[in-house]
This record gives sequence, C-alpha cells and structure tokens, in this order.
Amino acid sequence: MRRNEVLDERSTGDGGAVDFADYVTARLPDLLRLGHALTGNPHDASDLVQDVLEKVGVRWKTLQRQGANIDAYIRRAMVNARTSRWRRRRRETLVASAPDSTVAPHDRFDDEPLWQALGTLPAKQRAVLVLRYYEGLNESEIADALGISAGTVKSHASRAMAALRKNLSTTPEGA
Repeated sequence: MRRNEVLDERSTGDGGAVDFADYVTARLPDLLRLGHALTGNPHDASDLVQDVLEKVGVRWKTLQRQGANIDAYIRRAMVNARTSRWRRRRRETLVASAPDSTVAPHDRFDDEPLWQALGTLPAKQRAVLVLRYYEGLNESEIADALGISAGTVKSHASRAMAALRKNLSTTPEGA
C-alpha cells in the first residue's frame, strides 16, 4: 500500500487523526504538482503551497475535529488562493519547465504544446481540466473544490476541451 493510501484513510475525516507534519511530508509532492499546474511555474507553485499550508496549519486541529476532508479543503484553498493572486496580478503565465525530479515519470509535464495551450485557457477552465484529468476528481468533487455547480463544471470542461482541440490542431507538427 502506498503512503498516500494510508494517509488518505486517516486524513479524510473518518475519525483517525494524523499529525500536520506527517500530512505535509506525505502530500507535499502532490501539492507542488497541483500548484505547478495551477500557476504555471514551480516558483509560484511553492509560494502558493506554502501560503495555503500556513493557513491550514493554524486550523489543523479544528478541521480534523470537524471531520473535514483535508485533501478537498486544501485543493479548494489552493484554487481560491490562485484566483486571488491572479486577480491581484491580472496576468497569466505559461508553464516554462517541469517540476523537480521528485515527480514520477508519468506525471511530468513532457508535452510542452499541451501545457502551452492549457496556459491560454481562462483560469476556471484550466482549473476544471487540471482537477479532472490531472487530479482525477469527478464532477461533483470539482464543483465542491471550485464552489460552482456540476453543470458549470461540465460547460467549462466542454469549452476548454474545444479550445484545446482547436489550439492543438493548428499547432505545426515540427513545433
């Protein structure tokens, strides 16, 4: 059994308590990958994860006592923090490079045209695709994480996929 599977059982509010430091140790690579996919570069991803973990660390015992789904709570906090940063900056950035080598080979951002095309999407559409296809969440989990309805998740996903198909079909083969 993987360490994340053990942690999943203990960190999702089913009665078992897990230490914050243990949670961060087990989940940090996953959180950094999600942050990288949301922000577009590893430096902003590190800042995003650090900011969110600082806020969650303060509320850790309360969240566990309330039986909160910690993973979902942190994903939602990351998306919200990313949106707040974007609103302050009002600019988008593209993925320039892959995260550090701690990422498993199948999780690397090797398909550069895809990540460039993904970077051209509006923030909500990109977040829906990242949460659906990268994090493996279903529509209701994405809706909860983004604070939108399941129908809005479907429409964002549909529009984003259509835009990606259009952008990637016009990309030259040699590029």
